[in-house]
Formats: sequence, C-alpha cells, structure tokens
Amino acid sequence: MGFYLYKGLKKPLVFFGLKGKYIFYAVGIIAGGVVSALILSKFGLLGSLLGLVVTAGAIYLLFKRQDKYGLYDKTKNFNQLFIFPKRISNKKILKNGTTKKTTI
Repeated sequence: MGFYLYKGLKKPLVFFGLKGKYIFYAVGIIAGGVVSALILSKFGLLGSLLGLVVTAGAIYLLFKRQDKYGLYDKTKNFNQLFIFPKRISNKKILKNGTTKKTTI
C-alpha cells in the first residue's frame, strides 16, 4: 500500500505571478479600479480610461513591491536593545561531570 506525497504543501499560492497575500491586494486594487472607472465614466471615455490607467499602474507597483520585499517582509526596528542571558555550561547541569555509557 502506497501513500501519496503532496509536494509543495508549504509553498504559497501563486496566481498570475502573484504570491500569497499579494493576490488579495490585487483583487482589492482591481475591484477599486473597476468602481473608479465606473464613477469616472460620468466624465466620458477619458475619465474611464484614466481610471483603468491608474488601476494598471497600481497593479504594476504591486508586482514591483512583491519583487522588492518578497512574501515574508518584516519591518526593521533599529531602536531595539537586545539583552542575551549568560550561557549555562553543561558542567553546572551535570554535577558529576561524567558521561554515561549506553549499551545496546
């Protein structure tokens, strides 16, 4: 009896080159762009084209942000103070300081 091995379970979801959280950002940008194009269509064809150009520019900037920061970006705080505890040696933990022999 065999088991199926699903490779890539820990990999992020990729859709049209966008990964993970950037897919949701793109959906929001596209939805906002469609709404803005519909609102700007009151000003004629030029208004709706302007809305679509702004949407395309936002999607382009989203791709650039994904390339620059990656999927798992973290903010850096340079004003932190790190305090590391003193290391404990094994001799203090093992009071007799001898190693145990194991037999099989």
